[in-house]
Amino acid sequence: MQSPAQRTRRPICRGARRQRVARLWATLAACAVAYAFCGTAGAAGDDPTSSDALPPLDAGTSLLVVAPHPDDEILCCAGIMQRVLAAGGRVNVVWITSGDGSELSLLFAQHSILPTRTASRTLGARRMAEARRATALLGVAPQAQWFLGYPDGALLSVLQQQDRRMPATSYFTDAAAVPYPDALAPGHAYLRANLIADFAAVLERAQPTLVLAPSTRDTHPDHRAAGLLTAAAAADGQRWQLRYWIVHGGEGWPSPRGLHPGLPLTTAPRLAGDTPADLVLSPQEEDRKLLALRCHVTQMQFLAPFLLSFVRTTELFYR
Repeated sequence: MQSPAQRTRRPICRGARRQRVARLWATLAACAVAYAFCGTAGAAGDDPTSSDALPPLDAGTSLLVVAPHPDDEILCCAGIMQRVLAAGGRVNVVWITSGDGSELSLLFAQHSILPTRTASRTLGARRMAEARRATALLGVAPQAQWFLGYPDGALLSVLQQQDRRMPATSYFTDAAAVPYPDALAPGHAYLRANLIADFAAVLERAQPTLVLAPSTRDTHPDHRAAGLLTAAAAADGQRWQLRYWIVHGGEGWPSPRGLHPGLPLTTAPRLAGDTPADLVLSPQEEDRKLLALRCHVTQMQFLAPFLLSFVRTTELFYR
């Protein structure tokens, strides 16, 4: 279902869409090459010398949050999503995977270190439902929630594919194509071209003015891949602004672990030297962030001390 605003937008012809996807593919290839040679310290889209503040968050803001897995959207962006919606702006969230490779959840659900395809897909469906509840609690409309359904733990492999005709296969679900019927494009093979096209389709529908994506310096490969994908799209002459956030920012971070009301988030070791723009949350925004995080029951069961470390008085975003 599309919102009235989406229905009134001018349609984009297929030829223009193919050209945009082709440019995005070429830009992504260049980013991947630069990433391979420079490593995470100089990955595409990061500028360690910039300390630009966030753009104004008002009724004209159209925010898109890019989350590699369900729960990432809450950890780093629950406060800013609330702020944009309270100002009368629009918020969209896209999850690149469905989180069906959460090994601790699968281990305890099956009592086995070898997850079955059925258990992994069931977990993915459950985590998608948790993410929908969490973002709906913040006020995000159902039609502004997008799942792409690409393989958890293998996003970087998809982006680095050498054979454009051979799809990746998920270790967890044994799927070589998007297996979830409520995803954006069910049945799309796990090919780099399809991932790029699906992400471009979300950008067309969301029409963002501000995109928040994982840092390419994050230690998790899925997060780096999501950051590279977004950086490539930003390099394709887009008019929206891009800021980065980080979850896996270095050993022991965030510190201290657990829920500590009134404590601000510190800069991650992986981003040492960068000056972030900090969004100071109100007590009400912080409380609602905690409620939204608790919707991710499958992850809170085993990772609560780490996840709760992100419920702080600030959220940090990097240029």
